[in-house]
Amino acid sequence: MTDQAIIPGRSPAGGAIAAERPRRSSWVEHSILPGFGVSLGVTLAYLGAIVVLPLIALALRPWELGPLGVWHALTAPRVAAALRLSFGLSALAAFVNAPLGMLLAWTLTRYEFPGRRILDALVDLPFALPTAVAGIALTALYAPTGPLGGVAAKLGFKTAYSPLGIFIALVFIGLPFVVRALQPVLQELDKEVEEAATTLGAGSLQRAVLVILPTLAPSLISGVSLAFARAVGEYGSVVFIAGNLPGKTEIAPLLIVIKLEQYDYAGAAAIGLAMVAISFGTLILMNLLQLFLAGRGRA
Repeated sequence: MTDQAIIPGRSPAGGAIAAERPRRSSWVEHSILPGFGVSLGVTLAYLGAIVVLPLIALALRPWELGPLGVWHALTAPRVAAALRLSFGLSALAAFVNAPLGMLLAWTLTRYEFPGRRILDALVDLPFALPTAVAGIALTALYAPTGPLGGVAAKLGFKTAYSPLGIFIALVFIGLPFVVRALQPVLQELDKEVEEAATTLGAGSLQRAVLVILPTLAPSLISGVSLAFARAVGEYGSVVFIAGNLPGKTEIAPLLIVIKLEQYDYAGAAAIGLAMVAISFGTLILMNLLQLFLAGRGRA
């Protein structure tokens, strides 16, 4: 028996009749978009023009050098040092942002205090500031003659024009991703679960580790992944505070710009392809971990 909708009506003799028509599937019936074909076409056209085609061009351009040339381009000491610096400090900054982001999100979500809305708005400041402005501001603060850089110099630390300065800039631009990923989950977290754990004798540390953290873990991993991805490709806020010494404080995005200025397009594309491959592999691992933790939470 087919799935049919019954439309009541009247026959010429006055009797009731049943007219039949196919029932539309729910995803079409409740769609507010112009139609599946149009929506899918626009989506594929956008992804093709903005994402897929540039990636294909990036993947093909380095091979003008040949396989051996690509290998030599990526294993050159200057390139290897820039890749290690960019990915190493980006990973470190993302992991440092995890506890900082949790603490800030918890404070903004669970407590009421004067200036909370202002502090909440300031979290988005790295999103609003142009990256070059952020870089200039951080350099002014952490330079040896700056207010914070001068204090650090007296303590024996060199902040600006060092890997530490790059790390500070990457923490600055990555923190909002973690905070904004955690806030909605904390707002929806049922406090009755925490109260039940307290009733069963769980202490503050046990509640945090066994009750709250498993719930936050998928969103935390998502925020850390976004912070890492943003930090790897960051240029404007880092280039001013880095010092840009080859082999020491030169980041991979800057090296790509240098090679483009030297008309070494294949070499620049080789570095870009390596960055895309490493970033994509890292994000896949993070997503698999996120799915695993989400599955354990449902179980």
